[in-house]
Amino acid sequence: MNVTVAKSAGFCFGVKRAVNKVYEQADIKRGPIYTYGPIIHNEEVVKDLEEKGVQVLHDLDELTDEQKKKGGTVIIRSHGVSKEVYESLAQCGFEIEDATCPFVLKIHQIVEEFSNDGYEIVIIGSSSHPEVEGIRGWCDPGHTTVIADQKEAENYKPESGKKVCIVAQTTFNYKKFQELVEIIQKKGYIRDIRVLNTICNATEERQNEAASLAETSDIMIVIGGRSSSNTQKLYEICKEECANTYYIQTVADLHLSETGHIDNVGITAGASTPKKIIEEVQKYVRTEL
Repeated sequence: MNVTVAKSAGFCFGVKRAVNKVYEQADIKRGPIYTYGPIIHNEEVVKDLEEKGVQVLHDLDELTDEQKKKGGTVIIRSHGVSKEVYESLAQCGFEIEDATCPFVLKIHQIVEEFSNDGYEIVIIGSSSHPEVEGIRGWCDPGHTTVIADQKEAENYKPESGKKVCIVAQTTFNYKKFQELVEIIQKKGYIRDIRVLNTICNATEERQNEAASLAETSDIMIVIGGRSSSNTQKLYEICKEECANTYYIQTVADLHLSETGHIDNVGITAGASTPKKIIEEVQKYVRTEL
């Protein structure tokens, strides 16, 4: 039996950079340390950091007056935050360590520039995802629309005579992005559309590799947190190519039901999955199947 782990599986550049920054701060800082939201969508990593004294902060309202007075360090996760959140943290006197992924920062700059230039902003992505929430916070909220699926693209009606700039959540499905952009472009009454594919190159590579691996696998295993957007998309892509695709968070979730002959097992993982968990799954598959 062949067990193949995708080369692109696991931490991407932005996530690795953010996680390393938190561990570094936990080692050198004596005061309170917070991450604005879970540093990554992986429960195992977040739990480990909590044991090191790193607290997850979802909103400034969660802090007591005493905590605000005491100050500390707030680490902005790779997803980034809105301009308003960034300014509020600074006004409270926190020391800010910005671990926003450079690819996400680039989108902030793009939408701010185009918004100031009179463009309506369309973000292809999930409206509830923290990265998208952050992107929205860098453009005019009254002239910004988030589109996640075909129905929303078909129902989208830009303001009359308004120029449109389209960007994407960095972890969005590339094929789906193209399909939604095509639907919007067919609306002939939009006089000026600027389409900027801001999907991270690492995301495209990971998705393409996962699809190819799933196509030649009898069983495909996708590892990642349940709230990880990029892992969910990997699962959807793999499921299209391999019916026996499993979505797990750790090796404890892996309960293989296939009893027939298995020649090839493929393994991939989302950008928030630690190498340790991938290795544990790989070892389990090699010894138990």
